[in-house]
Amino acid sequence: MKPFAFISLALILCRLPLFGQEIPSTSTNTVSARAARVTSPEVEPDRRVTFRLFAPKANEVLLTGEFMHGATNIQKSESGVWSITIGPLEPEIYNYNFTIDGVKTIDPGNAQVKTGSTPSTIESILEVPGDSPAFYDGRDVPHGEIRTHWYESKSLNTLRRLTVYVPPGYDKSGRTRYPVLYLLHGANADEDSWHQLGHVNLILDNLLAAGKAKPFIVVMPFGYGVPPGSSNALGQNTTMFCRDLLGDVIPYIESSYRTEPDPDHRALIGLSMGGGEALSIGLNHLERFSYVGGFSSGLGRVSDFPKTYASLIADPGAANKGLHLLWVGCGRDDGAFATSRAFSEFLTQNKITHTFHESSGAHTWMVWRRYLHEVGPLLFQ
Repeated sequence: MKPFAFISLALILCRLPLFGQEIPSTSTNTVSARAARVTSPEVEPDRRVTFRLFAPKANEVLLTGEFMHGATNIQKSESGVWSITIGPLEPEIYNYNFTIDGVKTIDPGNAQVKTGSTPSTIESILEVPGDSPAFYDGRDVPHGEIRTHWYESKSLNTLRRLTVYVPPGYDKSGRTRYPVLYLLHGANADEDSWHQLGHVNLILDNLLAAGKAKPFIVVMPFGYGVPPGSSNALGQNTTMFCRDLLGDVIPYIESSYRTEPDPDHRALIGLSMGGGEALSIGLNHLERFSYVGGFSSGLGRVSDFPKTYASLIADPGAANKGLHLLWVGCGRDDGAFATSRAFSEFLTQNKITHTFHESSGAHTWMVWRRYLHEVGPLLFQ
C-alpha cells in the first residue's frame, strides 16, 4: 500500500464513531474538562489556601473546616467556579467540607479523604506544610511497618480485622520481645484511623530515631463491640468490645508476635469513644494493663464514676502500685473537657495518682496526634 493510502485510511478512521458511539461536541464535555482543570485546595508558599469548586448550576456553596469557626460563603465567578482564599494557616493537617445547596460533600478536586466506619466521618483533608518537617511527617529515618490481620472473634462470633505497627528492625531482632500498646480509635472511625489520620507509625518512627522512646508494638483493633450506629451501641458497646479485646485480640497478638505478655509491658490508650473504653477497661483490669490513657474521652455521666470505677477506688494503694502511668488529656475547646476535668477531680478525691493534661484545641486529630507524641516517650520506661 502506498503512503498516501495510509493517510487516507487514518483520516477515515478518525471520522468513525469510537466503539460505535460518536463523541459529541457538546457543552457536557466542556463542563467536564473545565471541572477537571480546577485546582483545589491550592496552598501558597505563604500558607494562604485557595479552595475552588466548579458548580455552575449551584445557588450557594459554603466552606467549613477545622481552620475556621462556623461556615463561610464562597463566591461564584461568571465561569461557574466558586472560590475563596483564606489564611495564612498554621502548619497542620486539617479536615474540611463543602456544602452545596444544603448538601454536605467532600472537595471533588482533592483526592485526600478522611474515611471511617460511618458516612458521617467522611471529609476532605488539607495539609499545610511548615518550613521544616513536623513531628508527624515522614523523615529520612528507619521506618517500622504497618500490617493488617484478620482474626476470628469467638467472643463476638464474627471475623474481624486489626492493624499492627511493628517498630524498625522487628523482623531482624531475633528473639527480642516487645511491649505492646493497644491503641483505640473513636466513634465513626476504624482500625485504620490511627495510622491514616493519626500518623502513629511516623510519630513513633521519629521518636525512636531521636532516642526519645523505646520500641514497642502498637495494636489497633476495630473498637466497636456492636455495629456502629446501632440502637444498643451506648449501653453494650464497651462491654462487648472488652470481651473481644481481652478474649480474642490480646491472645491473637501474643500468639502471633514476640511480645512481653505481662501487665508491666501492656498499655491501653484511646481517643474519644476509644478513650472511654480504654479508661473503663484498663482501670478495671489492672491485672492486664499498667499503662492507661484517654484522649478527649467519652466518659459518660459523672454520677456513674463511682460505679464504673468501683474496683479502682476500692484500694487506691494497690491501684497506684499497679499503675505505671494514668494519663488523661483534653482540649479546652472540646465538648468533653468538663467531663474529663471532673474525672480528674474524681481520681484526685479517691487518691488515684494520675496526670491530667489540659491543652488548647477541640475534638480533632490535631490534638490527638500531639497527645500521642507526648505520651509515647512515657511508655515502658
